[in-house]
Amino acid sequence: MLRFPNPLSPGRGAGGEVSYRTEIIALAHSPHIEQTVEHLFRHEWGKLVSVLTKLFGPQNLQLAEDVVQDTLEKALHTWKIGGLPDNPSAWLFTAARNKAIDVLRRQKRTDALAQQITPLLQSEYSLVPTVHETVQAGSINDDQLRMMFVCCHPSLSAEAQVALILKTLCGFSVTEIAKSFLTGYGTIEKRLYRARQSFRDNQVSFDLPPENEISNRLENVLTAIYLLFNEGYNSTQHEKLVREDLMQEAMRLCELICSSTLVEQAEARALLALMNFIASRNETRLDDAGNIRLLAQQDRGRWNKERIREGIRHLERSTESDRISRYHLEAMIAYEHAAAPTYEQTNWNSILRYYDLLRVHYPSPIVELNRAIAIGEWYGPAEGIKAIESIPPSAPLLTYYLLPATLGEFWLKLRQKEKAIGYFNEAKSLTHSAAEKKLLQQKIDSLQQ
Repeated sequence: MLRFPNPLSPGRGAGGEVSYRTEIIALAHSPHIEQTVEHLFRHEWGKLVSVLTKLFGPQNLQLAEDVVQDTLEKALHTWKIGGLPDNPSAWLFTAARNKAIDVLRRQKRTDALAQQITPLLQSEYSLVPTVHETVQAGSINDDQLRMMFVCCHPSLSAEAQVALILKTLCGFSVTEIAKSFLTGYGTIEKRLYRARQSFRDNQVSFDLPPENEISNRLENVLTAIYLLFNEGYNSTQHEKLVREDLMQEAMRLCELICSSTLVEQAEARALLALMNFIASRNETRLDDAGNIRLLAQQDRGRWNKERIREGIRHLERSTESDRISRYHLEAMIAYEHAAAPTYEQTNWNSILRYYDLLRVHYPSPIVELNRAIAIGEWYGPAEGIKAIESIPPSAPLLTYYLLPATLGEFWLKLRQKEKAIGYFNEAKSLTHSAAEKKLLQQKIDSLQQ
């Protein structure tokens, strides 16, 4: 099977990986082209991979990704010389379609591919019109919806399903996926390799699963969307703390699910409500100098009221089902923050009750930590510290900067400066975010004056 050069392969650079997005943007000298490419990488990657997977079949997923990578690389070189086309998205679809025709012409005589493509693609008379009909922007929403559920095929582990969605539909690099899972680069590479091999072994088709399987796959689809949103809300691999493009892409994918009559919508609407509530704060999370403003410092008058209204609308729609998911509970927590006129008027008692329910029905170390924060706000910092100290040690929390950062805040409120400084230093060593490091250093400096 043909393989184009893979810019995400190991061995490129000191870290073993160079993000393809970073590599192609480095070729662009025009700020306008750079911004367009950054946008297109995230917004068009998943669309193109989805439509080409429909053409080649999920068992040839790597081939679809290779064609998209080659198309994006060609776009960069062409646009550097001739400037941006009037419709960059249409240009990419046309280029990908032409590339797919070339690939099929070269490979349709090989036994492996010939057995997997339709007769219409094997005949020269029908090849071009079939590709043109398949690779078109008009059906892209349906194709992406199918692709989300194809990625969650039951032959794959839950971790592999989520990783595959982040890679194929969201354009995440392997490093970004590893950060989201709090695991190593090699682990994610193996998961992706085994997932693609499983598609080949099981001859997976590009169809929505039977109705009785959709609900089982939906949970991991929503998990992947939420991870994408979280990477945008608090970016681990970008100079910007807030990546609104990723947040908007996650919300767009969630809206695809909410608009489908084939999928149970309650959980998706609850997740969309949660994302709207959180995204409503975007304009106030950083000051003009790029410094982080914590929730207590944000100007709530500048929170996006339209997003809050959208969040309420989706939250109300999500209650039409009897099922209450973790997204419902997290959305209610976010709603309490959105509804509070000031930080001091936040209903921490209600928030704590929602965390108690999460703790029972959806336990995790992160839920325990967030619950401890709510306890500290409602009952005082000493009780918050006790709650944190009662959390069983776990690998995710040991490397999570927010744990020592929270302890630092609680000890600061108790006027224990030396302890606070120690925890802030520990938190600073654990985060990769320049903005978070800066905030923690500012706290340390203010305490050492």
